This record gives sequence, structure tokens and C-alpha cells, in this order.
Amino acid sequence: MVRHPPVSAPGRTSRAILVFRAGTDSACRRSPLPFQPWESNWTGEPSRACARPSPESSTSAATRAWEPRSPASTPPSGTTPDIVVGAATEADVAAAVRFAREHRLPVRVQATGHGSESPVTGGMIVSTKRLDDLGIDPATRLARIGAGVRWAPVVIAAAEHGLAPITGSSTSVGAVGYALGGGLGPLARSHGFTSDWIRGFRVVTAEGELTTADAATNADLFWALRGGKGGLAIVTEMTLELVPLRTLYGGSVFFEGGAIEPAFRAWIDWCAELPDEATTSVVFLTVPDVEGAPPPLRGRELLSVRFAYPRGAADGERLFAPMREAAPAFLDMVAEMPASAVGTIHNDPEQGSPTWIRGFMLDTFDQEAGDAVLELAGPGSGSPFLAVELRQIGGATATDTADGTAVGGRDSGYTLSTLAADPSTFAEAAPARAAALEAALRDRISAITNVNWVTDLSDRAAFERVWPSTVSDRLAAARAAWDPERVFAFGPA
Repeated sequence: MVRHPPVSAPGRTSRAILVFRAGTDSACRRSPLPFQPWESNWTGEPSRACARPSPESSTSAATRAWEPRSPASTPPSGTTPDIVVGAATEADVAAAVRFAREHRLPVRVQATGHGSESPVTGGMIVSTKRLDDLGIDPATRLARIGAGVRWAPVVIAAAEHGLAPITGSSTSVGAVGYALGGGLGPLARSHGFTSDWIRGFRVVTAEGELTTADAATNADLFWALRGGKGGLAIVTEMTLELVPLRTLYGGSVFFEGGAIEPAFRAWIDWCAELPDEATTSVVFLTVPDVEGAPPPLRGRELLSVRFAYPRGAADGERLFAPMREAAPAFLDMVAEMPASAVGTIHNDPEQGSPTWIRGFMLDTFDQEAGDAVLELAGPGSGSPFLAVELRQIGGATATDTADGTAVGGRDSGYTLSTLAADPSTFAEAAPARAAALEAALRDRISAITNVNWVTDLSDRAAFERVWPSTVSDRLAAARAAWDPERVFAFGPA
């Protein structure tokens, strides 16, 4: 096992637990977000107004550790948990869960990223982002990935051995949280969901005990964690099988102006001809004319076609040729690339910002559906969205593993996502346009939408469409067995 250095910010300490009460006192409200004092470069004992009484009986002297931290993703406005616990070790996570049980606090988990779509009021948030150990075993092709590790370090470390993870489209996203829901990335059609490659977990149970889950130990929990997302245990480490892959043929090509519609219509027909080994997506972009936007794209309406083919550059170039022939390209960045550059295919921003996102899965997508998307999201449509994306899936994603997973959405052919980045559109314009898209495509929307595409799991109607009934029933049984008292808050109340 080749161990790689922790990937936290410089100056990371190993002190055990950070406990902070996000209260309502003005001393805690130096910013609009109650997390700010915990995440700022502030060190010292908290004021009594901000500190929850020390839970030393359950968490030992670890609760006295307060340290500077780097900025995290912003929780939604109005998020006011009773306690935030920053765990440095698995033992810290276990101690936090035991304390929460003792005080009847519902527990939610945040690792590296998105956080809750809706405000969290009360209870405990356990941050696992400092569990950032990473190890690669080239002989077994297994990566041991801490709960706080993002995809980029895994991609880079694996590439040193000619290996690659089946990663997400954004390498700045946390590996574990993403994989618990399934995970559809640039190699989805050739290699399936990321969760199909998980070989084991280390977890803290609702009893506050550390255990493992794999095909031979706690197999019911292992099945549920691969696609079941939450309400089962806190994952502290994931073991992921890597694939031998040094290069692939991929990237993105951009079209603008009058080339957008012919390129998009060509993409629709081209998808029907692609072999399962090729993965593609398309995104309508309205790039604002602001500082920070990529200079070549700034202030433009564009269509980006993404492509990934891991079976050889010559065949990849031949397969991609119809898209190059469809219309003149504004910018063509599709070529042979090292597997370590997989994140450049979608080229998602590395830094998070406030966004409004909705998504669903589609059974089919044809030219008639393309008419609706062009009308509501194409050039000149007045779309409030920064991005409207379609991904073709199918291929390997349609087949479950031999031992089975809880992944939902295997029968779908496409995904559709809308993303708005202008906060002034979040209340009305973005929801209204997303609803119009949904209405126009209603007869193609899949009965099941994968959990990673659902933004608000507290919505019962949405939650009930995340897994087929057979999977949902089995997940409910697993949650009842592993967390009968619902220590881990997940889904509708």
C-alpha cells in the first residue's frame, strides 16, 4: 500500500474534535452564516455565548480542541445546528455519534461539499473532511479513500501506477459522498456507476461503533451503502477498485451562434449510433461577462459537447468525427489525453458558489425533445440558467454488479440538469423555467431518478421516486436494522 500525504490545507493539526454551537447570540453572528467562526482563522476558547456545554463524558478531552480551518462549502441560509463536530479520526466520529444518541440529537454528515439543499435546524453536523488519508495498492488495484478526500488526489495518485478511478465529472467533489449515491462520471457508459467499483467501507454505526462492510462482512449494509446514500452509518473510509488506464480520447468541443442548433441536433442522432464504450454529454452554456469566467468563453452563449473513449485514440477520433462534421467549431479540445486529465472533459469549476440546481432522468431523448430544450434553454431563449446539461447514460450503467447494489436509475437513457448561478433567479425565474422544461419532457421522464440528481430529499414525493420499490423496501429494512432509532437524519421526517 502506497500511502499519500493528507490533502488538507497546510497547517492542519491532528487535534481531535472541534465542537461549536451555531447559536443565535450576536457573538456567533459575525457573518450571515453560523458556520463562519468555526471555519475562520480564529483560534481559542469560544465565548460562553457560543459554546455548548462540554460533552466530555462522551467525547473525552478531544472536545477541547479548537483550531483554524480553511473555508468550506457554504450551507444554506438559515442552517443552525446545535453542534458541529469536526472529526480528525474515526474515534472522533464514534464519540460524536454516542454523544448525539445520549442527547437525542439527530445527526447529519458533511464531508467536503454540497451540504443540505434545505436549512438544517437543530441536531448535530459531523464534518468528516479531515479524514483525508489516501492509500493506493498497485498490486491489488485498490484505493483506500478517507471520507474527506476529493477525487483529484485519487486521480493523481492512481495515475502514478497506470491506474484510474471511475470518477465523477468534477474532480473537486468528495469521492465518498458522491459514490454513496451511485456516481455517473465521464466513463459511465464504458465502466458503469462509481459505486459498482466499491469493494468495502469502514463505518461508524448508529450505536457509535466502528465496523466494516464488504461482500463478506455485514453484506446487507455493504449492499445498501452502494447507492443507498444515507440513513445507514457514517462512512469514514471507502475501498475502491481502480482500472488500468493510462490514456483516453476525450475532451470537449464548443459551438456558438448559428452552429449551436445543427450541432445539438447532430448530437441527438449521433448518440443513437455510439457504442457502449463511448460516453458523451452536451451542455448549453450562458457564460456571464464577469471577472472569473474563462476568457475565451466569457459573455457567450455556447454549446459544449463532451466525449470520453478509453479504448484507443484512433477509434476515438473516428467515432467523434460526426460531431466535427456537424458544424464549425468555436473551440475544439477533444484529443488523446492522460487519464489524469479526466477532470478537464467537463472542466467544472473547482471553487463552489451559490447555485440553484434541479435534475431528473429521461427514458429517451429524440428530436422532438430537442425542440423543447432549444425553445426553453437554447440561444435567444432568455434562459435564466448558467448551464442546462444532458448526459447520455445506458451502456454499463444499465447492468448491476453480480452481488447487487442499491443504485437507482439504471433503466434510464439520459439525465438532464439545470443550474442557475444568479441568486436573483433562485426564487422565481429558475424554478419556473425548470418546471417548464419538466412539463415539456414529462412523457419521457423516468419513473426513477437517481438520488444524486434529487436536490431535496425531505420532499416525500421526490424521495419515493429515487429507488424502485423492491430496492426501496430493502433499503428501508436495512435502515431499520442498522439505525432503528433514526439517529442519522435522512429523507422525509
